[in-house]
Amino acid sequence: MDRDIEKEIAEAEAELSMLPTWNIVSKNVNGKTYYYRRYRSDGKYRDTYLDFDLVDGERAQIAKRKELEKKLKELKLRAMNGGKNTSAAAKVFSTKVRTGDELLDFVKETAKPGKRECYGSLRNFVHGTGRGKVFILYGLRRTGKSTLMCQVIADMEKDDFRKTAYIQITPRNTITEVDRDLSSLKSMGYRYVFIDEVTFLDDFIECAEMFSDFYAACGMRIVLSGTDSLGFRIASEEKLFDRCFLCHTTFIPYREFENVLGICGIDEYISRGGTMSVSGENYNWGQGEGEKGSVSAYVNTSIAKNIQNSLKNYDGGGHFRNLYDLYRCDELTSAINGVVENINHEFAVEVLTSDFDSRDLTRLAQNMRVSPVYRTEAVASVDRDAFNDRLRAKLDILNSGERKVRITEAHVREIREYLVLLNLIYEIEEVFYDDDGPASNRTLTVLSQPGLRYAQAEAFVESLSSDEVIGKIPDNLKNVIFNEAKNTIRGGIMEEIVQLETKFARTDKRVFKLKFSVGEIDMVVQDRKAFTCELYEIKHASTINPVQRKNLKSKDKCSKIEYSFGRITGKYVIYRGEDTTEGGVRFLNVEKYLKSLGVKPV
Repeated sequence: MDRDIEKEIAEAEAELSMLPTWNIVSKNVNGKTYYYRRYRSDGKYRDTYLDFDLVDGERAQIAKRKELEKKLKELKLRAMNGGKNTSAAAKVFSTKVRTGDELLDFVKETAKPGKRECYGSLRNFVHGTGRGKVFILYGLRRTGKSTLMCQVIADMEKDDFRKTAYIQITPRNTITEVDRDLSSLKSMGYRYVFIDEVTFLDDFIECAEMFSDFYAACGMRIVLSGTDSLGFRIASEEKLFDRCFLCHTTFIPYREFENVLGICGIDEYISRGGTMSVSGENYNWGQGEGEKGSVSAYVNTSIAKNIQNSLKNYDGGGHFRNLYDLYRCDELTSAINGVVENINHEFAVEVLTSDFDSRDLTRLAQNMRVSPVYRTEAVASVDRDAFNDRLRAKLDILNSGERKVRITEAHVREIREYLVLLNLIYEIEEVFYDDDGPASNRTLTVLSQPGLRYAQAEAFVESLSSDEVIGKIPDNLKNVIFNEAKNTIRGGIMEEIVQLETKFARTDKRVFKLKFSVGEIDMVVQDRKAFTCELYEIKHASTINPVQRKNLKSKDKCSKIEYSFGRITGKYVIYRGEDTTEGGVRFLNVEKYLKSLGVKPV
């Protein structure tokens, strides 16, 4: 019976493909009747003039098409066999649609036991009210989007599961194919449809209202997912307006990472990039474009190409603004990577236009000169020019002589705007203090995903290992240098994580970094109403060292702080060791501290 149905479906579809896809409408103009072909394109109805002599013939063909469409729906219903996805049923769709037994197997394979905290929001949408709206689940790769959808499906009652479909979009699919499949699913009685990687569709932004206006409005629950965060943000503001719920998955607080995956340790969180990667492999390797070992691949596909894809597909590319020249010359990726690589992630023309010079190498050379484990001048002897050339090649960063486009303030401003829309960067206040008091303020840019910076630590070590000087030293010293290189970068990342999560958690307080002419306090948390403050040093170390608390114990600095920011109610060092108190300073374990904050994903 299945083979007979499959044959009938194939014959009906072949015949249907030869018939008109439009309908005929008439218009009365000055007492005379004109006929038009009406069809839907890009989610909108369009009319084209039809010669009078062709009307009767095309009407007959349209009537035949409607009969075939009705027959095809009946055949598809029979093929679905009560919700089970037979081989025939799989062939009735243009996209990859999973239902029935195939969906059940897929969900069992994909759904993991740990649930992200936004699971409740997605489940409430699927089973709650909100007719006419769609749910948008968006964020960078490997932040749990597909898993969340599969978890909701896995938890469904049998009756709801039988009405559920999961569509996997590929770059080869079109919005017309998706429209056709949704129409078929609707006619078959499917109510819950989850569409993964929907932003692969070139015209998704322009046709986004199709999902809310044509399907959600008819009672279907539509969940859209994808990595093109900017595309979703544009669609939500331009096309969907108030007809969507947005749920962003890119930022994963440490507490949630540990609770969901059961993996403990700040270094594990950093090396996995703050993502929901269960495997021990660094998530930046061998993903998306580029070969395994191409450390820029994840940054390129997740950020630069995310922006480029959205702008290319939005309004025919009409919103590139000043970034068009960079995009056309394939230099937008280089500019974005330059910001990520910069230790302070500075958005300044001079940073992006200067020839590449790794500040991490300078810091590593300084650290190895005074290392208590193994002092060495080997890093300082590295061929700096050759090292920089190797590293910038891995990071896809261009030097000034290689650029075709001169980067301007407008470029820098717009890159920053789009990274903000992607929820990839946030600001931390930095206060400069001189002898007369707070002198000036500026903002530090921190990354919401530590993996974007840690990926560069891997590239740094690989570039360093290729140096002739490093190649001649004993293996035990190499390991010391490589570990120090990674720990130096991890230290900066850990500081950003603590600052950012503290800012998100303590919204009623002022959180900032304080710099003196000599020395600094990594984080100050001020209660402006009570005029009190807490002081924090953030160190990647796992053992206690008196140097860690020297600024906290400085009478001069503490006196100035109390005068300008209020009574000091606590002095802390956040580090990787155990909670303890020494010398009037509390040492806090970083994992325990971050879990205590109760930060919600943003």
